[in-house]
Order: sequence, then structure tokens, then C-alpha cells
Amino acid sequence: MQYCTRCVYPSVAATPLTFDQDSVCSGCRASDLKKSIDWDQRRLLFQKLVNEYRNPEGYDCLLPVSGGKDSYFAAHIAKEFGLNALMVTYHGNNYLSEGETNLYQMKDVFGFDHIIFRPSTDTLIRLNRAGLVITGDMNWHCHAGIFTYPMQIAVKYQIPLVFWGDHGFTEQGGMYSHNDFFEYTAKDRLEHALHGFDWYNFVGQEGLSQKDLNFLIYPSDDHVMDVGLRGIFLSNYFYYDGKTHADIASQKYKWQEAHQDFDRTFRRTSNLDDMHENGVHDYLKFIKLGYGRGTDHSNYEIREGRMSRQEALKMVQKYDHVKPSDLKRWLSYVDMTEEEFDRIADSFRDPRVWRIDNGMWVKQNIWGGESTYGPVHGTPK
Repeated sequence: MQYCTRCVYPSVAATPLTFDQDSVCSGCRASDLKKSIDWDQRRLLFQKLVNEYRNPEGYDCLLPVSGGKDSYFAAHIAKEFGLNALMVTYHGNNYLSEGETNLYQMKDVFGFDHIIFRPSTDTLIRLNRAGLVITGDMNWHCHAGIFTYPMQIAVKYQIPLVFWGDHGFTEQGGMYSHNDFFEYTAKDRLEHALHGFDWYNFVGQEGLSQKDLNFLIYPSDDHVMDVGLRGIFLSNYFYYDGKTHADIASQKYKWQEAHQDFDRTFRRTSNLDDMHENGVHDYLKFIKLGYGRGTDHSNYEIREGRMSRQEALKMVQKYDHVKPSDLKRWLSYVDMTEEEFDRIADSFRDPRVWRIDNGMWVKQNIWGGESTYGPVHGTPK
């Protein structure tokens, strides 16, 4: 297994990476480029862009929001530029209480209209179970929901301009250059955000029908073209840094971080819209790929100069392997046993990362050598 010599990403990652002759990953190189961009000039480009979409009779733009720090930053930008925004939320039913507070106060602190869509709990529970079995991601529906339902609303209300935050595959892995001005498309949604699965893969699973999944059906090409629907990533126009966004949100708008520490990361400012995102969901990434949010969040800090690689290695050792305490709550939520969960999770282990030795899962460590990480419950696909 190859690891980046600057950050702590492995070569087998959720965001595909390449390495240069110095064994520095494409994500770090994209971060280097960010620091060389004239962001004042990008701001002027953004001003020119939004001026073309101002609507004297309706909404100027649509903001998909979860209530997190990046949602607040997007709304902050819309407010700063004098835009009349419609905020749209896909609610996955498992918000942290502070995340819920952040979400529901947005309409008041920003003065924007806000649509919150809450699918039935029964449908969401079935999507949790089916998501785990089909994709290895019990929160697949959350990604599908936030990347689909707001676009349905944009078509319905004829709002052509949609603001997305950052393109994670570029910010984390350097898939594109910030000079490419990559935009959100149906292809990007399916291949990246939804891991190659779509609503039709879930029909017939856990008794789900198309009627149950209408909120996950992306608008047709004809509807997209008729509206002129366009999804832009704000990270092409503004320097993106989660800590800065959290500071702006808390200082200007009374946004709250998590009140308690998470089991699998040192950051308390991310993923408050689902109590299992930093826990069970991220643990599944460790099961599949051998790393987790301790790695992800450390990389952000390394690239912003707030953490050394040696400090990051300690975070990886401390957090990445931990089986989270919220698993018990999720198992009760979906009526599943831990044995069944472990067996299903094991079936998604990547053989490039994991091998079996005497009935135990073994992988190479970034700090050197190999370690065992629990007994085998299933076999890789």
C-alpha cells in the first residue's frame, strides 16, 4: 500500500488519487494550487455569474442545505451578494439535536424561505437496511436525497442556479483542478455522489417500490434543459476551509458544533445532520478501505498547516479503527443484529487492503508493519 508522503491518504481511497514523482498525492497538489489562486478575481467572476441570474420576480438561486457549517457559508455568501435564495433540505431523520437547532434557525438568521423534506420514517429505515446490503453504505439515501431532491425543487420552481459547496472528490483527492471550474451534473451525481447506484437499484429491496422512491428520481434531461439548470461549486469561487466556515457560522449566526466528542474523529464541526455519519457510516469506510475520518480530517488540517504529519499519524492510530458506540443505536433503529451487520460489512472489504490470517482481518499500517483488526465474519465481494 502506498501512502502520500505529505498527508496520510492511502492509494486505495474513496476519492481516487494519483501520486507524483515525489509520492505526493493529487489531493495535496490540488491544495497547493488553491493557495496560488487569486481569490479576489474569483470573487469578481462569481459576482458576474450571479448577476446573470438575478430574478426580479422570484428566487435568484437555490441552496441545498443540511444546517452544517458549509450550508451556513453558502447562505452567508448568498446574503452577502444580496441574493434571494430558496433553501432546500433533505432530512434523513437522524440529526443530532444541535444539528437540528442549526437547521431550523437558518430561515430566521438568513431571512430565506426554507423547504424541509422529511420522507416517512418507515421508508428511511428500509433505505438504511437496503443501502447497507446493496452499497455497503447505510447512509446512501442521505447522499442521494441531498443531491436529488433540491434539483427536483429547482425544476419545479424554475430556478436555474443551484449552489453546491465544494466538490469533495477535487478538494480531497484532486480529481479536477480548481481552474477547471467543474460543475454539478447528473453524471457527477450518479458516478461520484451516489457511488454508481440509483433509485432503481432499490426497487424490490426491503419492499420498496418506485412510489416510495420518487424523491430520489433525478429530473429528466428535458426538464434540466428547459430550466437551464446549472449547479456550481462555490469552492471554485471562494477559498474553502471547514474551520473558517465553522468560525463564520458560530460568530455571525450562533451556529453550534457538536456538544460531545465523536468516537472516530477529533473534529466536532462536521456531519451534525446525521448522528451516524461520523460513527457507523465512517466505520464502514474503515471496514472497506482501511481508513476513516481520523485520516480525512487530519488531511484537511495538514493541508491548512494546522497539523504536522506526525501529529496526524497519532490521530489515525487513535480513531480510524474504532468500532463506534452509536452502532448499538443504529442496530435498534433498523432492527438488525450486530452479527448480521458484521457479516454484511465484511463482504465489502477491499482485497487490495485486507487479507485473512488465521481467521482474522489483517492490513498494513501507515506507521509501519501490519495489525489484526477483528475476526472474519464474512468474505470480500
